[in-house]
Amino acid sequence: MNAAPSIRRPFSALRAALHNEASGGLVLMASAALALLVANSPWAGGYFAALKAYVGPLSLLHWINDGLMAVFFLLVGLEIKRELLDGRLRTWPDRILPGVAALGGMVMPALVYVAANWHSPETLRGWAIPAATDIAFALGVLALLGPRVPISLKVFLTALAILDDLGAVLIIAAFYTAEVSLPMLGGAAVTVLVLFGLNKAGVSRLLPYLLLGTVLWFFVLKSGVHATIAGVLLAFTIPLRLSSGRPDDPTSPLHKLEHGLHPWSAFLVLPIFGFANAGVSLAGIEGHMLLDPVTLGVALGLFAGKQLGVFGFVLAAVKLGFAQRPKHATWPQVYGVSLLCGVGFTMSLFIGLLAFANAPELEAETKIGVLLGSVASMIVGALVLRFTPPKPGSPNARVAG
Repeated sequence: MNAAPSIRRPFSALRAALHNEASGGLVLMASAALALLVANSPWAGGYFAALKAYVGPLSLLHWINDGLMAVFFLLVGLEIKRELLDGRLRTWPDRILPGVAALGGMVMPALVYVAANWHSPETLRGWAIPAATDIAFALGVLALLGPRVPISLKVFLTALAILDDLGAVLIIAAFYTAEVSLPMLGGAAVTVLVLFGLNKAGVSRLLPYLLLGTVLWFFVLKSGVHATIAGVLLAFTIPLRLSSGRPDDPTSPLHKLEHGLHPWSAFLVLPIFGFANAGVSLAGIEGHMLLDPVTLGVALGLFAGKQLGVFGFVLAAVKLGFAQRPKHATWPQVYGVSLLCGVGFTMSLFIGLLAFANAPELEAETKIGVLLGSVASMIVGALVLRFTPPKPGSPNARVAG
């Protein structure tokens, strides 16, 4: 009875992560739907007034987007570090296919957005909005499909989304930074050096890292760089102890923090973010807004650009011999997952808020475009995966039969 868990243990973390993300995705969907209902109900006035209300030095919406979301970015950073050093992306052959897919899934949507906004210089700033993939939403859809989808595609989607998150973090840091305060940036740099010093000194208690992480968040917030980047920087300093034959070491500080944060991020942070940012009052929506460059660019970027980029780049990589198609997966199934990559809800909304922080109408168009593109990608992707027959002889073929 006690031997079985140790045999399966190297795979348990992945399965637990997939289950967590999938369940969290369903909760995130519900919170987004609730936000839309409230924003178009008699309680809409109170909803928008509460988000604008100040709690100390920041508004409630500001605390959610700059403070609470730093926890989500901390988790993203932990996942990136673990996957690159000791996970599904630890070797270059492992990184090729999801890396190529992530690249295509960022380049093509951006090009589609730019094409739609070429003659509108003020809106070109939003080119990165459709470049993101929402792993929670996408895995939530896969969870609804059950075992019909091979595990290799779920692993592929997870790895792709992690690399996509890394790209989004770099984009936010490089292109959506306000005027920089050098003293505060210097304070952040010193704090990061101290954190790395703790790592090198072998400090394994999490409390010193988290306390210094709070200091780092303050410096980054005041520096002009978006405060959530502090979460990623902190994550890269958390120790990960590698042990031969034990890829999922439960004593690792990074492991403990990542698994501790997962339920908080999936079932609290992201649903609150979704509820605070997905609320769009349809009363203020005019017909022309559906055809405006931002709405079209975001919606088409997510729905058309993502599938073209992900599937096209994967197909090219496999045909050229650079990588192999995910095990037990057919090309139509890969295409279905490529469609799901167009669900860009969380990170797309986040980048949109940064791109058009001082333009409420463009923010509204961004939300409409994200919702339209994400819903279309989710529905069509789910239908393709639901009605695509599995590969003959694969483990999931018996389930479908």
